[in-house]
Amino acid sequence: MAIYSIRDLEKLTGIKAHTIRIWEQRYRLIEPARTDTNIRYYTDENLRHLFNIALLNRHGYKISRLAKMQPEEIAARVSEIAENNGSQNAQIDALTLAMIDLDESTFDRIFQAYTWEHSFEKTMLELVYPFLDKLNVLWLTNSVSPAHEKFIGNLIRRKLMCAIDKESVETTRDAPTFLLYMPEGESQELTLLFMHYLLRHRGHRVIYLGANTSVNDLRDACQPIRPQFIFTILQEPLPRQSIQNYIDAASNAVMGGQMLLTGSQLFVNPVKLPSNATVLNGLQDTLQFLDALKVKKK
Repeated sequence: MAIYSIRDLEKLTGIKAHTIRIWEQRYRLIEPARTDTNIRYYTDENLRHLFNIALLNRHGYKISRLAKMQPEEIAARVSEIAENNGSQNAQIDALTLAMIDLDESTFDRIFQAYTWEHSFEKTMLELVYPFLDKLNVLWLTNSVSPAHEKFIGNLIRRKLMCAIDKESVETTRDAPTFLLYMPEGESQELTLLFMHYLLRHRGHRVIYLGANTSVNDLRDACQPIRPQFIFTILQEPLPRQSIQNYIDAASNAVMGGQMLLTGSQLFVNPVKLPSNATVLNGLQDTLQFLDALKVKKK
């Protein structure tokens, strides 16, 4: 059983610690446990109950009314709302609870329902990426464990792999070729896989090298196929070399292809870009580049 401080609850639910204390003291909505030294702490059950209360409160239920309801009734009302409401905040809260509970079936149900109503791409952009942004904050503040992150990361990875496999590998003769890779030590695989899906879905040819690709590996791959575009992520500090030296070496290895670079390391220190390198500042910038490329093809 996990235990949480009131600050953990604040980060996980978005409800201010001051508000949680008022709900405790005035309405007895949350009953914290106490250690032998009388320090308050909260359990998984407290966290679930707080998520449910917050969701109902956002849907017009007054706290004074919720205080008179049994936990079972509150959970039942939440289930009714979840089945008939596709709001982004509610779904992100539900994904957070699924992660904490290591609950694959709930994650899958939420993901499939959103995909069916919208599309796989919109599910990733509107649901999964905002959830991952929240997860990153929780990770940095030690509110979730590595086990939670690994669990949810592997579920999302599987969804991406399945979506990629459903897209045709056949392309038109004039379709540009993209080579995707990550340098040694880089860990942003979900973003690289999503880029793979976006490109495949738009009819481009994709050569996927994946993680831990050295500059020599990059040169060996580019030599026979001469890709028009080479996409990589530079989020983590590079071992044993500067970002400038790496970009210079990689740009020389791609046989005249256009390098598309993204990641925070490009903004930590000033970088002089080679003529065949372009920086894409985040996912939105990347989508705009792909849309412009699509218009150019027409």
